[in-house]
Amino acid sequence: MKAMTAIAARKEKGFTLIELVMVIVILGILAAFALPRFADLGGDARAATVEGAVGSVKSAAAISHSAWLADGSSPANVALEGAASVPMSAAGYPTATTAGIGEAAQINDDFTVTPPGTPDGTAVVTVTGFTANPANECQFTYDESDGSVSALVTTGC
Repeated sequence: MKAMTAIAARKEKGFTLIELVMVIVILGILAAFALPRFADLGGDARAATVEGAVGSVKSAAAISHSAWLADGSSPANVALEGAASVPMSAAGYPTATTAGIGEAAQINDDFTVTPPGTPDGTAVVTVTGFTANPANECQFTYDESDGSVSALVTTGC
């Protein structure tokens, strides 16, 4: 009798094959639902990058304008730390070009500043090497007349 209970006790250790298969199936179903939520994090990263660039451009415009005012409100270029010479607009803000606000905010490597195509002195700033779909998304607009940032669009990133 002792031998039978020892054998029975030994058989009940561990999991059956059916239990193991069921756990694997459940994990597979959970992975199938969770994977799409984590598969495309690049769009969120680009949106956060654009939002960070907006803050950088606002700060650079304010610092450049302060330096321009401190230098007598007339210099055509302002020297900033990390940027040798930043061309300034007549209003005292970095110009809406790569050499202007791109250099002042130090975003030249990651962003493309499309020079102003209109007389109002605005430029569109987009992520370099990324084409948004549709094309007018994942960008913001910089205005050299007052150093403001507008039209921030993070959809389509």
